[in-house]
This record gives sequence, C-alpha cells and structure tokens, in this order.
Amino acid sequence: MKDVTPLTDGWTLRHDEAPLPAQVPGCVHTDLYAAGVIPDPCLGLNETELAWVGRRSWTYVTDLAHDSGHERTDLVFDGLDTAAAITLDGRKLGSTRNMHRGYRFDVTGANGVLEVGFASAYDEAESVRALTGNRPNVYPEPSQYIRKMACNFGWDWGPTLVTAGIWRPVRLEHWSTARIASARPLVTVEDGTGRVEVRVLVERTEGGRERGLVAAATVDGVRTEVAFEGDEAVLRLDVEDPGLWWPRGYGEQPLYRLDVELRDGSRVLDTWERRIGFRTVELDRSADEHGSGFTLVVNGVRIFARGVNWIPDDTFPSRITPERYRTRLQQAADANIDLVRVWGGGIYEDDAFYGACDELGLMVWQDFLFACSAYPEEQPLRGEVEAEARDNVVRLMPHPSLVLWNGNNENLWGFRDWEWEPELAGNSWGEGYYLGVLPRIVAELDPTRPYAAGSPWSGSWDHHPNDPAHGTYHSWEVWNRQDYAEYRANVPRFVAEFGWQAPPAMATLWRALPGEDLAPDSPGMLHHQKAEDGNGKLDRGVARHFELPENDFDRWHYLTQVVQARAVAAGIEHWRSHWPVCAGTVVWQLNDCWPVSSWAAIDGDGRLKPLYHELRRVYADRLLTLQPGDGEGGPVLAVINQSAAEWRTAVTLRRLEADGTTVHRGVHEVTVGPRSVLRLPVPAELIPAEQSAKEFLVADADGLRALHFPVADKDFAYPRPEYDVTVEAVEGKSATVDVVVSAHTLLRDLLLQADRLDPHAAADQGLRTLLPGEQARFRVTGCGSVDAKRARAALFCADAR
Repeated sequence: MKDVTPLTDGWTLRHDEAPLPAQVPGCVHTDLYAAGVIPDPCLGLNETELAWVGRRSWTYVTDLAHDSGHERTDLVFDGLDTAAAITLDGRKLGSTRNMHRGYRFDVTGANGVLEVGFASAYDEAESVRALTGNRPNVYPEPSQYIRKMACNFGWDWGPTLVTAGIWRPVRLEHWSTARIASARPLVTVEDGTGRVEVRVLVERTEGGRERGLVAAATVDGVRTEVAFEGDEAVLRLDVEDPGLWWPRGYGEQPLYRLDVELRDGSRVLDTWERRIGFRTVELDRSADEHGSGFTLVVNGVRIFARGVNWIPDDTFPSRITPERYRTRLQQAADANIDLVRVWGGGIYEDDAFYGACDELGLMVWQDFLFACSAYPEEQPLRGEVEAEARDNVVRLMPHPSLVLWNGNNENLWGFRDWEWEPELAGNSWGEGYYLGVLPRIVAELDPTRPYAAGSPWSGSWDHHPNDPAHGTYHSWEVWNRQDYAEYRANVPRFVAEFGWQAPPAMATLWRALPGEDLAPDSPGMLHHQKAEDGNGKLDRGVARHFELPENDFDRWHYLTQVVQARAVAAGIEHWRSHWPVCAGTVVWQLNDCWPVSSWAAIDGDGRLKPLYHELRRVYADRLLTLQPGDGEGGPVLAVINQSAAEWRTAVTLRRLEADGTTVHRGVHEVTVGPRSVLRLPVPAELIPAEQSAKEFLVADADGLRALHFPVADKDFAYPRPEYDVTVEAVEGKSATVDVVVSAHTLLRDLLLQADRLDPHAAADQGLRTLLPGEQARFRVTGCGSVDAKRARAALFCADAR
C-alpha cells in the first residue's frame, strides 16, 4: 500500500543568507511577518514599503531524509508559487512556472538538502514578455505573462503584494508496482438511475510495467471491478433511485462516497476517495423573442441564480483554513445565496471550498484563471495553460456543486471595447484559449457540465460581447457614471457582475488604520481605496440622494453603507421582477482579501456590512418590491415567489404622509404560483403625487415590506427622528443583548453599528425602516456591557437632522 509522509516541518527561509523559520504551506510575506522582519502588510501604508519582497528571489530549505522499502518515492508539491527551481543534494529535480498546478518529482533513494528556489515573479513575467511581445492589460502590472494569481499584482480592491512560496501541501509518496495517477468520475442521472463512469489512470514502476492489475469502485453499496493491462481502466456503476443533489432552497444535498481501489492480485496498491452527488445540469442558451438566454437548469428545474462573485478570501491564500472557508460560505447560504462564482483573477480554490459548497447546496461557477488582460497564446504559456486546465478539471469534477466552467473574465469584452485590437496588431490575445483549448478540454474530460467562453459573452461574435439581450452581462456603467436607479434601464438575460462600493466596518478601519484621524480623504483611507476615482464615485452616489456630509466621517461612513445596500437591492429587485427573462444576478462581490473600501458584502476582517443583510432580504424566496411603472404609468407592485409552493397572501398598500398619517389604504389578495412573479399596477388612489416631498407608499405582506418615495431623501420632508432605546439581557446567552428601538416618527434605514459597541459584536440585521409606533429588536452577540446611551450612540438613520 502507498505510504504518505507530509513535509510540513523543518523548513527555513533564506533571508539575506540568514535562515528564518518557515511555515509550509505558507509564503514569504507571512514568514517574514512572523519573524518580525516586516510589519503587517495589510495595515496602514505598509503595502507600499514592502514592494521589494516581490522583486527578489527567495529559497526554502529543509533536510530530506527518508528510507522506504517501496520501489519508488515521489516528492509531491500541490502548489508552488510560482517560478521555482527544485534541487536535492545539489541535483536539480526540475523547475516550475505555474502556481495553479501540482508537481511530482522522482526522488527514489535520494536524500540531502532540499532547496526550492523562487525567482521574482516580475523577473519571470518579464522573461516571458520578452519572448511573446507586449499585450494590453487594464493594470500596469505583468500578470498575464505568468500563471499566477493575477490579483497578487493589485486590483481595484486588492493590494500589490506579490508572493512566493510553497503555498499548498508538500509530501513524500512511497509506492510500488503502480499508483492511481488520477480518477475521473463522470456522474449522470437517466430515468431515475444514477450512472457513474470512473476513468482511472495509473502510473507504473519499471517492475510493474507488465503486471496485470485490478481496479475496483464502490458507491452506495454498488461495487464493480475490472482487470486490465496498460495505464487506464474504466469502471461503470449504476445506482438505482439515488437521492438527487439540489441547490439550496430546491431540495436536499445527499452526497455519496465513491471509493476506488487499485490492486495487484489481493494486494492493495493505492486508494482514492471522493464524495459525489447525482444531478443533471444544463445551460439553456436558446433564442427567444427577447434575444438569447442564459438559464441554469438543474434536475430539469429552471433556476433564477441568486449569486455572488468570490475573490480569494485572503491576500495570502495559504492562510485560508477549511474552517474559514466554511464560515464564509455558511454566511453566503444564510444570505439566501445559491451560486458562487469563483472569479478568474484569483485561484482554483482548495478542495475544502468546494466540499463546503457541496454540503451547503451552493452552486459553483468556476472561471478558468484569465482576467481583464490580453494573454499570449505562444509557448511557454500555452503548454502551461493546457496542463493547468487539465489538472483542475480533473481535480474539481467530482464536486456536484460545480455547475459551470467559464473561460475568462471580461477579456472578450475587452478585445471589442477597450481599444485592444489596434495595439494587438494581429497578435494572439487569448481567444484561442476561450474558444478553442478550454472548451476542447472540458468536452474531453468533463462532458457532464456546460462551458461558457467568457463573462460577459453574448454567445458569438454576431452580437456585442456585453449585449444585455444575449448571454451574460456586466453592468458597470451605473457604478462608474450613473445613479443606481439606472439599473432599471434594461432587463439583461443574466447579470454576472454589478455592484456598488462602501468602506469596511468601523472596527475594521480602527484596526487597519491605527491612530489615524479618519476622514474620507485621510492617508490610510485613500490608500485602502484602490478603485479609480473610488471616493469620487462614493461621494456622487451619496450626493444624488443625501446632503453630502462635511467634516462628519461617521455620517459619511453610514450613508455610503446605505447607498451600497440600496443600490444593489435596486438592481436585484428589478431584475428578479422580470424572471424568467432575466435568469440570475451575481453581485460583485461577497468577500474581501484585506481591509479596503470595496464592493464586498463581508469586509476584510469578516464583518458584515449592511449590504449583507440586504442580500438576505432581496435573495429570499419571497420578496415584495415596488418598481417604477412603464412609460407614464405609476409604480408596479411585484410579488416574487421563488419557492416551490404557491404563495397566497394579502398585500396591504398604504399611501402615507411623512408624519405617518394614512392618506389611503388598500388590501389586495394575491396568488403567485411556484417559481413565478406577479406584477400588478398600483391603483391610482394609492400613488403618491409625483415629486411629492410629503407622501410615500408602503407595501406589507407576511412580514415583508417594500417602499416607494417619489423624491430623493434630501428633498423629502422627514420629521426630526424621535425614538426610545432600551437594552435587554437575553436569558441564557452570555455577551448577548437585545437593543430595542421604539419609533415615534418615521425612521428610514435605521442601522445599529454593533462593532462600535465592541469589536467582536455583531447585530442580526441591517437596515430597517420603521413607521411611527413600530419597534425593531436588534439582537447583538459578542458584546460586553451595553447600556441604552451607548446603544443610541451606535444607531444611525437616513432622516437624521
């Protein structure tokens, strides 16, 4: 049987020839920080002072001593970042130039000093650029010339901290006769029968080359085996009436253990085990009267995807533990998210990420790792791209949560719209990957899943790559230049990116910018704002709706949070109300990799922004929304039911004055079928007068609420807010209180910023609008002693005077 020896201990990092303790898996930055050589790269302005780290070479060293009775010993790296030369006892084993692949070297009988020397990623990228020629890029960094996490070189939300190191596990594998090189399960369902076809590829030693072997597979008590010679065996199993894997909200997520065994007679040589799930997935891109669609269909059910984009959860991915993956993805599921898009400027995540998605029912849209750049298709990159794609398709395909392979992020769009074509002058730029190499690999290795060439992509060059009527669409003009109301200007078939910025939570800023007198333009705030004219866009977004605060950072911070939440909600509510024409929204973005002003719903310290709670509301199965009418018509009430059950409810519509007086009231009995939307015009007597500063409309049903104000907040005649605050201890729960707010006037977008009470505190809800006489109860966990005065100081509302 194969023996495995992890190689995690005893490594050192050479720093100016002096050895420092090194953690493996890890990276240079984390080792230097742990040794006290550099400050925390994510605090203050430290990032700029540490650029030198990414521009020099580094070497990891350990003593390798092993003694095995097996025929063969392999040194296996699951991930090396990035351009490395590996030597053992002075003999070169090989070199690498791809962060996204694993590597294996024969070290049978060899011992001595093991060195992994990393060249500067900049030097490697420049050497490739010298071979292939220059290509355009949206950032002034050479990320497209090296197969490395592109956002290492900085992004409009991320720092430029160019890493090096042994970032994934390393081990010795001792084996004889043969080993399982890969197992590739194709899992399908047909007429109630689950089909598993496992293609097993083996590697043999010289002594095992002529031996007959047996491969066996077992799933759910069904077993099959086959005797074979050569290097490949195919095993087929049928599982009768398996439980189907469903996205969250559509059913359960049963997972079945698939075991593969390789034998030489009765002797077990190697084993392989994964969890699989039975389900079908299709992508309906058929043409209709609206254009051409982009609808995911799982087990025959058409799905409106409630999605988020995912970036690496840490600037240094080796720090992301399985527990952290689980926490972040549980937060996604708790916000009624059912799809996570792994964005193409990051990494193929660890198996723990996809395993958690399998368990939580989170569909995974997996980008191949190309983003916002023109990529050379010549060697040495072309061979690396193909090898990387093959490695990761085979590694990830057992996961039932994986529903879509996607070729790239924004590169097809960039070629058409970002003035790349003249600069390229006929050179390769990646099209051959997205329309040739990658779909060929997916069709060969994983034909059970759909492939899309890119995001955005209209399906062919017959249409503009970012045509909202065809395929996937990225909506960025709104954030860049317009008010968020302009999300309602069109109904794309699938919105794969859109979003609005806000700063992180206050406690995150206090930690990340220690001692700074916080202001929107203070040095640390500007440094932790990476978007082009990011603060200008934040200010303009606020100023369209509110008086822009001067010299009041607390209010500016609150209002940017409000506008972020409102903006994203405006888009989702509009697009969901047009299901099935629009079949999904994927918010940019769920998470952050460091403390920064960004589009994230969860900030770099893991704190929930108001946007997170708003996602939970607008992504719920049932949603009320008041939408502007078509043409000259008044508001439309959209009653959205994404559940599997019919929704019968009474919707109460009230036309109210600013002081809470009811002008008119109406009750509408409605029935909405499963997975459907009902749109009803609001009766004329309930519509506030156009441009009224004193009236607004409220819709309530089953604890859900929708609001319509005819004018911007700054033009509305809000009364001076009046409310009482009490704090109640929660029996049986330590460090937990209820902050109860009782409204005497209209309170628009009331928010409790719990982290102001304690850095560890969190509230169970975000923005709430209360009418006079209503009450909100915020449950706060992780707090110390809190009284009503302190709680009041942490409360904000939009109508403050």
